[in-house]
Amino acid sequence: KLDPLEINNVDLNNKNAQQLIYTEYSFVDADMDRVFKLPSTTYIGGGETALSLREILNRLEKAYCRHIGAEFMFINSLEQCNWIRKRLESPNALEISADQKRLILARLTRSTGFEAFLARKWSSEKRFGLEGCEILIPAMKQVIDKSTEYGVESIVMGMPHRGRLNILANVCRKPLNQIFTQFAGLEAEDDGSGDVKYHLGTYIERLNRITNKNIRLAVVANPSHLEAADPVVQGKTRAEQFYRGDGEGKKVMSILLHGDAAFCGQGVVFETMHLSDLPDYTTHGTIHIVVNNQIGFTTDPRHSRSSPYCTDVA
Repeated sequence: KLDPLEINNVDLNNKNAQQLIYTEYSFVDADMDRVFKLPSTTYIGGGETALSLREILNRLEKAYCRHIGAEFMFINSLEQCNWIRKRLESPNALEISADQKRLILARLTRSTGFEAFLARKWSSEKRFGLEGCEILIPAMKQVIDKSTEYGVESIVMGMPHRGRLNILANVCRKPLNQIFTQFAGLEAEDDGSGDVKYHLGTYIERLNRITNKNIRLAVVANPSHLEAADPVVQGKTRAEQFYRGDGEGKKVMSILLHGDAAFCGQGVVFETMHLSDLPDYTTHGTIHIVVNNQIGFTTDPRHSRSSPYCTDVA
């Protein structure tokens, strides 16, 4: 949970969904066992066509009221809405196997271990770690695994400083000696016009061990100005699609990572989004991941935006 102490909800009505439904529709306990035919617009039934009201509410709460939320009803395409709805509402849709859990744990362990090592070895160095958001690494690797499985051959990534070293090490597999060398520092005459370690990018071709397919990963260098890399990533992706003859975006894709404060605070984010469906600019879809570490430099999230979530304006 992003807010385990419920600090942000202290003044909110704590009634759960079923209590609200009781109040709104004047239901009594006897109504909860009445059986209703399910409409064609829902997938909560699986193979069943009718459920009791109690079971309907339980399944809807399981789909929408736990740790994963989704907003999709604003999408104009009914096909896209149903695609999302089916993956959220189908019974056991979010269940994962024991092998998948072990894989996630192994990746999470590498992510936290990397951060712990940097904190111990270079405690006074700026490194902009992923503490509290280490699940980003398993999430990124899962996106890459699935993309490779469906035929993607090249992924262009853009991200800010937060977590960049961990991404380079555990997602792109940039050699650790090259990363750690940046902490050692160089003599002035050798340093030239270099950049800080948490701005550097990489390019690597490697075998995806899950799908046994080759994948190209590129992380573009990051300027100090947050989110300025967004249109650069889109342009690089579009160019690679053009030269590969990938007119549908099925072989080259882009991933953009954002900080929670910068995502809703930098106009270039939305300027780039408004180019997303133009014929001469489209990359046929970008995966956006917002890393919410619950603080924007020194600003409390309650004082940094006018909406509950940093992605609301999207």
